[in-house]
Amino acid sequence: MAQQFTELTQAQRDRLAFIELRLRFIGDIRRQHLSERFGIQSAAATRDLTLYKELASENIEYDTREKNYILAKHFTPLFAYPPERILAWLTQGFGDGEPSDWATGVTNALPTRLTQPNLDVLAATTRAIHQRRPLKIVYQSLNGSSERTIIPFALLDNGLRWHVRGYDRKSNEFRDFVITRIQDPQVLVNQDVLAHERSNEDTQWTRIVELELVPHPDQPRPEVTEMDYAMVNGVLKVKLRAATAGYILRQWSVDCSPDHSLRGHEHRLWLKDHLLLYGVKNAILAPGYSTETPQR
Repeated sequence: MAQQFTELTQAQRDRLAFIELRLRFIGDIRRQHLSERFGIQSAAATRDLTLYKELASENIEYDTREKNYILAKHFTPLFAYPPERILAWLTQGFGDGEPSDWATGVTNALPTRLTQPNLDVLAATTRAIHQRRPLKIVYQSLNGSSERTIIPFALLDNGLRWHVRGYDRKSNEFRDFVITRIQDPQVLVNQDVLAHERSNEDTQWTRIVELELVPHPDQPRPEVTEMDYAMVNGVLKVKLRAATAGYILRQWSVDCSPDHSLRGHEHRLWLKDHLLLYGVKNAILAPGYSTETPQR
């Protein structure tokens, strides 16, 4: 098999890698997925799926009821991907071919995350999201270990680590779960998601807050900050989901105090009206945020 694999063209390897990505992280693949992604005919897509099954027969099986190929129980990946590549593919939807050593010729240095999610845990989570199924997990929090069933529907990047957003049947509310703290995930394929567990019932997710960020009044050279953030008339207007606002404001080091009282050099931006965060549950994460009005 190894010899057969090395004799494939790069285009074939890219298509096989795409098949594996769809299987592992989405849970299924159809011929039209290959046809649409690579612009090939249906017959060619069938040949690619057949070839992948020959190379990794325990990774893929055909679902006669749904008429598509699905992830088999005893999956062993043919391709090795770094977590950053997987997360980029999942969140940005491009670059889903086989990893390559090809370089752009431009020197760069990208920051390295201190934590990376386990790919098997991530794969089970994204399959549950795509298939709209509950996910049974063992979750490690600061209060200890607990078994939970969650209904995941979105991935969240807070700049430091990845979360999954979903309904928690244990607490009966929508929450964020740190992916690195999830163990033993199991997609419950025979259980349905109830109406109140769906993302459209998550008010923190569906609520959009419109914020105005300006150069910090106590930092020098506000015109430079305006240039850095492409501000219009000295203002950067952003729309954020309430469920992500606290994370993003912390990541950007936005001073959210009502009287712009934070003095660190990292606080180059100030939230013009902190009252716009009223009712945002994770606003407590935003630097300097307080519901109290400062004394004059």
